[in-house]
Formats: sequence, C-alpha cells, structure tokens
Amino acid sequence: MNATIRRFGYPDTLIAAYDHWVVLLRPDQPTLGSLVLAATGEATALAALAPEAFAELKRVVGDIETALKDAVDYAKINYLMLMMVDPHVHWHVLPRYEGGRTVGALTIADAGWPKAPQLGAAATLSPGQIAQLGAWLRAKWPAAGR
Repeated sequence: MNATIRRFGYPDTLIAAYDHWVVLLRPDQPTLGSLVLAATGEATALAALAPEAFAELKRVVGDIETALKDAVDYAKINYLMLMMVDPHVHWHVLPRYEGGRTVGALTIADAGWPKAPQLGAAATLSPGQIAQLGAWLRAKWPAAGR
C-alpha cells in the first residue's frame, strides 16, 4: 500500500478492498461516515491511473453510496480530491446531511450544512471509535465489495 493509504491509518481503518482501490474510514470525521477512497498504486495524478482502475471505480463508488445511504441516510455526498499533503490519488468522501447523526455514543453534526463542508470542525476518532465505527460500516457494506 502506498504512503497516502498508510497515513490514513491502514490497515486499522480499512472498510473495503478492491483490485485497484481501498476504502478507509477517515480518522477525522467532519460528518459521520466520512471515508477516504484511495488508489492502491503509486499514481499521483488522476490521468495516470490505469484504465482498469477507472473501470472499477464505478463499482466502488456504487458500494460507497449504497453503504453510506443505509448508514447515515445522507442528503448529498461530496467527493473532495485535494491531494495537497498526501500525494497519491485519493478522495475524501463526506456524506452530507442536516443536523447530526449518531452511532453508539458518537454524534457528529454536519457543521457546514448546507454549504461547504467544515473540515476543521472534524471529530478526531480514538482507536476504540475507529474500531467501532469501522465494524459498523463494514457490516453495511455490499457483500460484493467486502
């Protein structure tokens, strides 16, 4: 796995693995269920991805949207490709909703709704919360993407 994937806590944050992609729980949660969708290769530009990675992306995005709709019933979903600090191809996937969402003892409000997400208002998860939230999302993942 590339350095970007490791920086987002892999393997502890792994939700689902595919041939060319991994879906990780974002350790900082601006909204409940925030993820990182990362290419497993060394590409640092979107155009540098293999054609097979682009082909698989449709399935991965479909799985993300299905699982997050079930998990947090989002109203919108934002895919942010920033790649300023972490150079490998990845998106921050933020389910967007009005108000807050709760899992166990963790409640996270979408501080930016209905405008731009407020990344600085993110809740930083403890290792225990990462394990709990990760298990919760993996249980909601479409069987084909597990």
